[in-house]
Amino acid sequence: MDLFRSEAMQLVQLIIPIESAHHTVSYIGDLGHVQFKDLNADKSPFQRTYAAQIKKFGEMARKLRFFKEQMEKAGVTPSTKPMTQTEIDVDDLEVKLGEFEAELVEMNTNNEKLQRSYNELVEYKLVLNKAGGFFSSAFSSATAQQKEIESQQTGEESLDTPLLQDREISIESSKQVKLGFITGLVSKEKSMLFERIIFRATRGNVYTRQAAVEEPVIDPVSGEKVEKNVFVVFYSGEKAKTKILKICEAFGANRYSFTEDFGKQVQMISEVSGRLAELRTAIDAGLLQKSKLLQTIGDQFVQWNTLARKEKSIYHMMNMLSLDVTKKCLVAEGWSPVFATNLIQDALQRAAFDSNSQVGTIFQVLHTSESPPTYFHTNKFTSAFQDIVDAYGVAKYQEANPGVYTIVTFPFLFAVMFGDWGHGICLLLAALVFIIREKKLSGQKLGDITEMTFGGRYVILMMALFSIYTGIIYNEFFSVPFELFAPSAYACRDLSCRDATTVGLIKARPTYPFGVDPVWHGSRSELPFLNSLKMKMSILIGVTQMNLGIILSYFNAAYFRNSLNVWFQFIPQIIFLNSLFGYLSLLIILKWCTGSQADLYHVMIYMFLSPTDELGENQLFPRQKTVQLVLLLLALVSVPWMLLPKPFLLKMQHQARQGESYMPLQSTEESLQLEANHDSHGHEEFEFSEVFVHQMIHTIEFVLGAVSNTASYLRLWALSLAHSELSSVFYEKVLLLAWGYNNIIILAVGAIVFIFVTVGVLLVMETLSAFLHALRLHWVEFQNKFYEGDGYKFYPFSFASVNDEVE
Repeated sequence: MDLFRSEAMQLVQLIIPIESAHHTVSYIGDLGHVQFKDLNADKSPFQRTYAAQIKKFGEMARKLRFFKEQMEKAGVTPSTKPMTQTEIDVDDLEVKLGEFEAELVEMNTNNEKLQRSYNELVEYKLVLNKAGGFFSSAFSSATAQQKEIESQQTGEESLDTPLLQDREISIESSKQVKLGFITGLVSKEKSMLFERIIFRATRGNVYTRQAAVEEPVIDPVSGEKVEKNVFVVFYSGEKAKTKILKICEAFGANRYSFTEDFGKQVQMISEVSGRLAELRTAIDAGLLQKSKLLQTIGDQFVQWNTLARKEKSIYHMMNMLSLDVTKKCLVAEGWSPVFATNLIQDALQRAAFDSNSQVGTIFQVLHTSESPPTYFHTNKFTSAFQDIVDAYGVAKYQEANPGVYTIVTFPFLFAVMFGDWGHGICLLLAALVFIIREKKLSGQKLGDITEMTFGGRYVILMMALFSIYTGIIYNEFFSVPFELFAPSAYACRDLSCRDATTVGLIKARPTYPFGVDPVWHGSRSELPFLNSLKMKMSILIGVTQMNLGIILSYFNAAYFRNSLNVWFQFIPQIIFLNSLFGYLSLLIILKWCTGSQADLYHVMIYMFLSPTDELGENQLFPRQKTVQLVLLLLALVSVPWMLLPKPFLLKMQHQARQGESYMPLQSTEESLQLEANHDSHGHEEFEFSEVFVHQMIHTIEFVLGAVSNTASYLRLWALSLAHSELSSVFYEKVLLLAWGYNNIIILAVGAIVFIFVTVGVLLVMETLSAFLHALRLHWVEFQNKFYEGDGYKFYPFSFASVNDEVE
């Protein structure tokens, strides 16, 4: 199992007897080492051999999903206890699932009817209580008024419509009319609009009374809790009644019958209360029976669900196999790793034995010119780093895998930008929480962001460890320097240099043993050393990684025996890059070692503008001018070296193949690609202009990219400086400022603000920013030197993925 190059793959053919096909595909699914090819791509799903079986198990899966929904609603958890593996008859299970579904559907239907009747009666009882209160208060008011009128001997009034007394003055009894009324409940948020619409529709010829219900009630129609008002609308005439009924229907208002007779009201309330108690008992009994049924289903739900998914996937794979002319065998083709050959053959023998087949499955390796799928064997640690590479593009078969180097280079580049060992410890603690709770969290459904963070827990762990390391080198703990390993090597010459970092300091002790001396963090405006260190270190890291990318292009070319790429791509590229930027890296190291005051900007600029001028005080080593002239000449020569020879050599190879009067030359990647493109159409004319333009584009891209990519690595310096400055601002302007007030409340507020901005800005936003920039440096600046990423993944038929879905 090699992570640097993908596993060796082979195209295999299986000739499977019909009677052992199910067992064979099942055992291969258990093994998980064969990626089947679809040999029936021209057929629709309904035209395939096992369409009926797939439909059957699809229906079983639907029933199981229905059971799962019902268990979630009822709060029943499927049993996760390990069960003894017993043989389950698929036909018996199909019948059993159908019976359970029918029983559950009937229970749900009955429960819905009972629950709706119960909710209607609850609303009806509320109407009886609230509306009865309206009529009772109105009747008392009318009685008192009548007695007053009688005492004054002003005449008699009818009590047929007592609520009319609330809004009208006394009128003659001969002119009174009988009013009708409608009672019910309406949603509280619609109640004002409801009343206003009725008033306008009837031109004010109504009288409406409303009373709020104290607690939300369950609506019989929607089944949701709603805050409602009880209403009574008094009207006169059938036209008004018709309009009111339509408005009630439009607003979803539930109407209930009501009587003005107080005796009947009391009797109806008593009857409704009794009926409610009976319905509650019936509903509870039904829910208990349903819970028992769901518990019975839950005890074997996982086993049934796994079986249904497995069977469906088996027949789905069998539908991809072709039926031979005798209709006694199925023919399968697929990719498998070479190392799994013996395992597959053992599985085929067991399948033939268990299915009592008289003929075993024939296993043979096919020779093909197809490009195999790419398979890297990863574990839970390396898989996240491999996913980072695969997000850009899957490696071509046997292409050098950047994932190996990404395990180290990705967290390191992140740490160069994020270097602070205080923030690194915070990241480390977060990563350790995910790793310690790994087993528990892996079986739960997390949110999108949390799930992505959990999947990259080992990447975060490595980023945290590298951040602690670079933070110790920078000597920054939440932007504060510490004398971790020894006292500072520098001391003040006099009081005038108390806050200085350069002027007035003398070396009083041995050199600080590891990392940056803490004295260099004294004044943020005077930070030439640390700033320069980070900038030059970014260039060194960039040139090193780009050289690694070019070296990997050599390994690819050598592995695929592409001699043209070795001589006309790898060599001129390595010469061009190191003649310019490799030389700059050498000058940086020499300046650090010698303590020279040479201006490297001046050296590199005038290396091109005036290569023959004397260097003067910018000279770092003897014969530097001669070396620069040689390097400049090599850089200029390497450009036509990359551009011209390769297209002409490809043309010569093509002409030699056309004439067939030569000994076969060593095959190249380009020639193989050209043959693959032209085999189906015979020997087509070699398009020299296309090849030349293609090579010219690659040459220009590399030459310009060498400059832009080197400059792009300066983001390491820029983001590191930004992170350090932000951290310093939060520390000095929030925490220290609050501390200076000598007030416990202000200090507490300042500490809370400091914690929130540290977590929100430095530990979330800055982490994401550094992550994305490190990702870009790998995808663009590093991988474009050697990585094509035009392959496709190996997706074997495996029941492991089915089990993951079930969990």
